[in-house]
Amino acid sequence: MKTVTLEVRGPKDAMADFAQAWKSGKPQKSARISFATPELLWKVLSAKRWELLKALCGAGPVSIREAARRVDRDVKAVHSDVTALLAAGVIQHTESGAIEFPFDAVKVEFLLQAA
Repeated sequence: MKTVTLEVRGPKDAMADFAQAWKSGKPQKSARISFATPELLWKVLSAKRWELLKALCGAGPVSIREAARRVDRDVKAVHSDVTALLAAGVIQHTESGAIEFPFDAVKVEFLLQAA
């Protein structure tokens, strides 16, 4: 199963891990997409976008129209959500122009601490 971890990490920490992986020459064990703050994570992954991500999980490449059909939503609204998810690097375009979330599972990871 191909899993991606969505995490809250500052750019400094994410870059340090990237630099360490680059130096070692070893591929990372799992795919990770980092957000600088929990607020940014929730802004990008609204309830409707999370529903869309669930529908795309393990589905392979699909058209925006097909994605809209799977979540029973208007194509224009889904297109707007797809644009936001593409900009955040959560989903990708294929060479044929379809959209794809190339993972079978999603893990969300962040720590909430007292102020």
